Amino acid sequence: MTDYTENNREHWNARTAVNAASAARYDIAGFKAGKSSLTPIELEELCDVAGKSMLHLQCHFGMDTLSWARLGANVTGVDFSEDAIALAEQLCEETGLDARFICTDIYELPKVLDEKFDIIYTSGGCLVLAL
Repeated sequence: MTDYTENNREHWNARTAVNAASAARYDIAGFKAGKSSLTPIELEELCDVAGKSMLHLQCHFGMDTLSWARLGANVTGVDFSEDAIALAEQLCEETGLDARFICTDIYELPKVLDEKFDIIYTSGGCLVLAL
């Protein structure tokens, strides 16, 4: 792992606790009570995911991953932050949703996952447009 990658992973490990505590941005309590973390445009663009296999890259602590699972997707979330994946697995267990989480750098993913998916998804925080 490069120094840049390791520094970035450490940053996201630290951000996990900060983000999880943000009721305004993440609202884990609301999520546990049944709220979805997905935006209207995500729901519109992907349409019906029931029964589809989905790979969620850079899933952070899995709220979007688990929201897709609530809609019937067979979803696998991937992130390189151990803290984020640990929280994702905890949320998965607490909500009783069916999802799988893998802790790895996405560049290493082919070494640990050999599957095909109907949908490959990443959320808004991963792709940023500079205007």
